[in-house]
Formats: sequence, structure tokens, C-alpha cells
Amino acid sequence: MWSYHNPVDVQFGQGSFSKLGSLLDGRPYVLVTYGEPYFQTLAATLEKSAGKPLLVVDDIAPNPDIALLEGQVARFAGLSATPVVVALGGGSVIDSAKVFAAARGDFAVMDAFLKKRAAAETLSPWPLIAVPTTAGTGSEVTCWGTVWDNGAGSKYSLAHPGLYPKVALVDPELMVGKPRELTIQTGLDALSHSLESLWNRNANPVSAAHAVASARGVLSTLPALAGDLRNAQLRERMARAATLAGFAFSNTKTAIAHSLSYPITLKHGVPHGIACSFSLPMIIRSVAGQGGICEEGLRSIFGTDAAGAAERLETTLDKLGISTDFRTYGIAEAEWRTLIDTAFEGERGQNFIGSRESLLAVAHVEGSGRKAVA
Repeated sequence: MWSYHNPVDVQFGQGSFSKLGSLLDGRPYVLVTYGEPYFQTLAATLEKSAGKPLLVVDDIAPNPDIALLEGQVARFAGLSATPVVVALGGGSVIDSAKVFAAARGDFAVMDAFLKKRAAAETLSPWPLIAVPTTAGTGSEVTCWGTVWDNGAGSKYSLAHPGLYPKVALVDPELMVGKPRELTIQTGLDALSHSLESLWNRNANPVSAAHAVASARGVLSTLPALAGDLRNAQLRERMARAATLAGFAFSNTKTAIAHSLSYPITLKHGVPHGIACSFSLPMIIRSVAGQGGICEEGLRSIFGTDAAGAAERLETTLDKLGISTDFRTYGIAEAEWRTLIDTAFEGERGQNFIGSRESLLAVAHVEGSGRKAVA
């Protein structure tokens, strides 16, 4: 038996941002965004159609840290009305907006739930509308977000069914001209989301169909887009692929690559999209012979077996300037093996259908120069 559920109303297409004012329909709102001039222009456009927001939070940092979020939540205390929280930006903006919606001005309530000291019924999140401006995070169609605690060297997953956005407005026009580095990082995050939902204990036929379509879209689009950043058609294809990846992992969550990635980002400063994708060829090799949805999905994407799929993905990553050698990121071999070993302990690691032994065996071979003899 299997089931698939996603309640987000997705409105996709060039110019869909212009619908935001009518979607708000006179309701009070809070705007969560970035402070750069581009986003200030978008905010001014929104204000013309929706009126002045109750509050603007525009000091969002990459990988939002719990200390910053606590201070930002305090600004919501004493709002004159119950707002719709509008997230206009990338994954960090949408994740931050989910924290604000969950906290409702009281950080302690959200923090207790986040750290598993309180049950889901203690939260009643404000409604969310998500407007992603990058193609990768998928947060606009999921009910969870990532909260980082750099001081403690850890991260938390905020997950609550009330945090599915009511509407996701996916407007590829907002993504045109984003920098090459950001485009590649977010695109590879989407690729990881799609592949991670295949080698996953929670995979089902619907999530797999989304994953295959997404991965094909990323692989056929991202290398071209990296060389043609203002191409509106390519931006639309990437936005579609990222949204489909979101639909895939909204039901499965991520798996071992993401579990590996978090300490790599925290300790070595590797951007999330790179940290969760450079290990993908290694993981593909480790799931060879698993069969089922994973094998069917990988063959549909790459047109070959696991060994061939890993080679093809390595070629694509190389064209994008992404090394699959862990040492490139300042990780020693002993640390790499420890990271793999401990990655199986978390929830994301336990979603993985592969075995610790198989992954460590492949990591050992690759660490001993596998590519040089392949």
C-alpha cells in the first residue's frame, strides 16, 4: 500500500507574481524577503496592489541561524491583526517565514516544538504564501524548513502539517539573471531532492514519477542555463524541475546525501547545494542492485545501470565545475568515513534504502583513487 498527499495550490508561469495582490484580497500580511534593491522593487510593486504590510522582515541570512531567528520573531509580538506570511525569496526566506508562521510572535513555543519538547498541537501556524525566486529549494511545496544552530554545530528540521504554504506562486521571471554560482547550487539542490526521493524508504509511484521528471529536467537544463543565465525558457524549465522535485520529496523527505551534507556545511562552509550533491555518484554506486522504484527511476533518468548512471552524473558535475572528491572540500579520509558512518544515525540517514557497509565500501574504493582506474 502507498499514499501521496500534497495540499499546496501551485500557480506556475511567467508573470504569476502579479497575482499575489489579488490572492491576499485585502488581508493583512507580513512580508519576509531580502533587503537588496531587486527585492525592494518587488516589495514596492506588491504594496501597490496589496497595501502596506504590517511588518517587513528583510534581514534574512543564508542558512538561517536560530539566534537570528529568535530576534526576528520578537518583532512579530503585538501585531494588530493575524497576518498572512508572504515569503518572497529563496529557500532561506521561505524557511525563515515558516519559523515566523509557527512561532506567531512567541519563539519559545516554536522552539519547544522544534526541539521535541512539545507536540504538534501546540502550534497553529499562520497561513503562508510562498514566492520562490530561485529554482532549487522546493520549500514552497513542503511542510518543513531547516533551522541552523551554528553555535552548537547542529541543525533542526521544523516539520508541521500547518506549514504547507496555502499557495506557491512560481514565477520564472523572478529567477532570470540570478548569478551562475547560485543557479548551479540551487539547481543541484533540486537534483539531490529528486534522487534522494528514489533511494528512499518512503518512495511511492507518484513521488517517483515527479522525481524522474525533475531529474531529467535538471540534467538537460542546468548545464545550458549555467552558460546562458538570462534565457527565460531555460529558467522556466529549471523552475518546473525544482517544483517537481519539491513534489517528490514532500512525501519522502531526503535521505543519506542530505544527512551527510549538514555537518559539511556547518564545519567546512560548503554551500548546501554543493554539500548535498557532490556525493550523489558515490551513493548511486552503493545502491546498485537494490531494484524496485530506485533502480527503475535511475534507469529512467540515465538510461543505464547504476555504474553508468554514476559516470554520467560525474560528467555533468564536472562540466559544472563541481568536484566529487571529498578532499576538495577540506575533508580528510578518516573524517569522510566517520561522516558516512554517523550519517546513518539521523532521520534522513534512516530513510536511505542502502546499507552502511555498501556505502562505506564504495567510499573506500573512491577514496583510494577509483576514478583513476575506472
